[in-house]
Amino acid sequence: MSLRNPYGDFEITDPQAMRALAHPVRLAALSYLQRHGPATATQLSEHVGASPSVTSWHLRHLAGFGLVNDGPPPSGSDRRQRWWYAVAKGFRYEMPETPEGAEAGRLLRAEVMNQALETAQSWLADIEPNLEPEWSRRAGSANTLLVITTAEAEAIESAIEQLLAPYIQRYGTDDVPDDARPVRHIRLSLPEATE
Repeated sequence: MSLRNPYGDFEITDPQAMRALAHPVRLAALSYLQRHGPATATQLSEHVGASPSVTSWHLRHLAGFGLVNDGPPPSGSDRRQRWWYAVAKGFRYEMPETPEGAEAGRLLRAEVMNQALETAQSWLADIEPNLEPEWSRRAGSANTLLVITTAEAEAIESAIEQLLAPYIQRYGTDDVPDDARPVRHIRLSLPEATE
């Protein structure tokens, strides 16, 4: 596993890590840490649907694969508590070629998609109705059919990553304009079966 891509995402290559992250509590905990920064198991528990002790167990499991680590508390926080940090802003993986690896990859893909759909539904119900008109107009969705080769699919993905990378990399830095806000960008590419 390494950090090598335009986003600085954590690269998952181990099918066991994919299988571990496919658990709903683990994926929710990692997603929360990536979005909101450090937290304790107790703080995370209310966001992931598990007790603090179960959440702590899942965090230790993620730490075993290098996806999270514990560290010093943020400034002004209780030093007696164990604070957890995501090691990167995001993660990525390629579908493994072995049957066991592909199964693990499909499990992770399914859970990522489930949580993305839940995020979209929550946004529609809780956030979108209260957005300022200019931000509401910028919220977009599309359902477009492309006819492409695998090489073209790879080129499109690379171009999108290069376009988005500067905006992703500045998250949490001093380079963020005053009028900027976080925008969740959910992208799904779903190759269709040939007839």
